[in-house]
Amino acid sequence: MKKFKIGKLTLDHNDPPFVIAEIGINHNGNLDRAINIADKAILYGAEIIKHQTHIVDEEMSEEAKKAIPGNSKLSIYEIMKNCSLSETEEKKLMNYIKSRNKIFISSPFSIAAADRLGRFNVPAFKIGSGECNNHHFIQYICKFKKPIILSTGMNSINSIKKSVEIIKKNKLPLALLHCTNIYPTPANLVRLDCIRQLKQAYPWCVVGISDHTVTNHTSLAAVGLGARIIEKHFVDSKKVSGPDVSCSMDPNDLKDMINGSKIIFDARGGIKKPLEEEKVTINFAFASVCASKEIKAGQILTRKNICLKRPGNGYYKIKDFTKLLGKKSKNSIKKNTQIKKKDLA
Repeated sequence: MKKFKIGKLTLDHNDPPFVIAEIGINHNGNLDRAINIADKAILYGAEIIKHQTHIVDEEMSEEAKKAIPGNSKLSIYEIMKNCSLSETEEKKLMNYIKSRNKIFISSPFSIAAADRLGRFNVPAFKIGSGECNNHHFIQYICKFKKPIILSTGMNSINSIKKSVEIIKKNKLPLALLHCTNIYPTPANLVRLDCIRQLKQAYPWCVVGISDHTVTNHTSLAAVGLGARIIEKHFVDSKKVSGPDVSCSMDPNDLKDMINGSKIIFDARGGIKKPLEEEKVTINFAFASVCASKEIKAGQILTRKNICLKRPGNGYYKIKDFTKLLGKKSKNSIKKNTQIKKKDLA
């Protein structure tokens, strides 16, 4: 995996995953709410805060006013109109996040939105699943020469190929996020094996997950499968209303996600063999060959007078048990003591 850098943060083989707290549209179009949500995410450990840049009439046609998402009674046009920030407001949000020494990124949903983020000089672009196969849009984003995080929901390995090739041709760092665009996503539709498939198909890319489930479980499991970026919606309280609140983390969830992803990252990999650090346990947990009754000098060792008992620090180990059968004792051996090398003829 190549290094992937967003602002001051660099992701390589030795670094735990990036956890991106997406405030998205959970602010419902209110700048103060957006700042409060971002502030709470920062307080609970987020280094990267992601927004959504909506300039509604630039991204949607009139027909969008009649398109109703599965998780709402309002049209997608009304939802985004109500939840968008102006350029001045979004810049204030970005500047606040930067004043806290954290990283602001966003998903543009139109050329105009991309140009806005270009004026903001964001350190990276996030492209949502809906734009994953919009090759003209992706080519336009590439002109900004920034790292790209590309969600791949509603697509196959083959259908994202052209977009990946465009980004690769422009020599830009790329992260691919597996995603299921159902809000919220039931566990049986997450399909975590897609993490492995993306890694196998595009080994030069960073791979992660954009998670729309209601818990942290699938994101943390994805880390064990190789996900290096976790993106999940965030809100300061799940008691508020909003289009994405049902699949959002709250502050405690975010804290758990950050800590859990680090633990699982540290726990990954390895090969099945005894560890040097296990020797102290091996010494007492394994067994040694012992006398199950008193053995007199000259007696033959049999299954009736020898057995295996802890600790495992004796001279004769489990593997030696059958080899000792039929051997003659040279010394008397007390019951319930380990058999030593000097005890045998």
